[in-house]
Amino acid sequence: MALLSPHSTVIARSTTFFVFSRGSGYRDRHLWVHKEGPEGRLRISACLALKGPEEGNASPSLSSNESGNFRIMFAAGGTGGHVYPAIAIADEIKAMHPNAFIRFVGAKERMEWNAVRSAGFEIVPFPYPALKHPFFSPQNFFLPFQLLISFASSWKILNDFSPQIVVGTGGYVSGPLCLVAALRGFKVVIQEQNCQPGLTNRILSLFATLIFVSFPASVGFFPKSKCVITGNPVRPSLRRFVSKAVARSHFFPKAARSAASAQLVLILGGSLGANAINIAVLNFYLQMLSEHKNRYIIWQTGLDAFDEMESLVRGHPRVSLVSYMHRMDMAYAAADLVVSRAVSMTCTEILATGKPSILIPSPNAAEDHQTKNASIMAEIAGSKVLAEDELDSTTLANVIEEILGNETLMAEMSEKATKAAMPDASTRIAERILSLVDLSAGKSSK
Repeated sequence: MALLSPHSTVIARSTTFFVFSRGSGYRDRHLWVHKEGPEGRLRISACLALKGPEEGNASPSLSSNESGNFRIMFAAGGTGGHVYPAIAIADEIKAMHPNAFIRFVGAKERMEWNAVRSAGFEIVPFPYPALKHPFFSPQNFFLPFQLLISFASSWKILNDFSPQIVVGTGGYVSGPLCLVAALRGFKVVIQEQNCQPGLTNRILSLFATLIFVSFPASVGFFPKSKCVITGNPVRPSLRRFVSKAVARSHFFPKAARSAASAQLVLILGGSLGANAINIAVLNFYLQMLSEHKNRYIIWQTGLDAFDEMESLVRGHPRVSLVSYMHRMDMAYAAADLVVSRAVSMTCTEILATGKPSILIPSPNAAEDHQTKNASIMAEIAGSKVLAEDELDSTTLANVIEEILGNETLMAEMSEKATKAAMPDASTRIAERILSLVDLSAGKSSK
């Protein structure tokens, strides 16, 4: 095909072809969007020119010597599993270099907008392309044009901030921004939270300088020479000690004395909730609490289900019902057992806090990555795994009783989780990122 040069990269999705073409020296880059027309002919439907750095410059970014400080951009969005690892890394970088300039990119409509600002970082809006499942859904008809808008916005955002390095931790924001950054000559690193990476990070791995992975099993999906096994970053608050008594009094202030010596189950459905878990818990919690007077529940329902669950639970004195968990450090410190989806962030936090766990993978997760996460957790932390098609009030109640009724098993699960944890993940990642910034600064100052 005449449009392709030795410097072109082709990504094909169905009948749409994305061709990234660059000249020598990364000076001129073009994004061509081709749609297959009648009789199999290709036609150009759009083109975006990306101007790279002038010849002779190693990078389009300012060096730390020129600006006086590091300039680092984070692309993360959509879910807490993508956003909170990025915040943890940014916190660590700020601790090492308080004058570093850090900017996040995310969508105003998604949870990252408030989470990042609450953490004290700047975030700029981004028109993310909304890929719908299945891929051939009619809702994806305008996806190529949404991608073009995202690529153009990425170019402007990068131009305005001129980062020395771009860190992608996943979500729809990460793909376009990191891809354009790499094609323009900015250094890019990515961080993969799951055991099995998604399509976006597999594509970005071709352009990334380094890839930080959470599990050894993830290395096989990426160029091995770029991979660094670091574990998943956790929120800084989880690394600070909180006593069980203080944590339980936070959730049960009127029963602080009796709760201090009780058994406590932490139910986590994620920020969006998990309907199957909510229904199962709703159908057995009352019987369990009636049979075990020393048992308490902290139950995160998710935003959408909170009102309904609250009306059905009706203020039980040994149930703390929340729509969204703002103090995860308190929740983990209070818990004896965690029941949760197998999202990567929660799995990492279970390891970091050394908690026995029951994992219920979502069957709707992209590429079934939660099942893979749960399988790894069963192996390294002794987690009990329940498939959603096996989940009901009886099976969940039985597994909870199996664990809480066996102190030896609880101790073994806690010990395995603690041994498998990598609590210094954010520190290690921050150090490697800063070393790349130092390296690029050194090159550009020569």
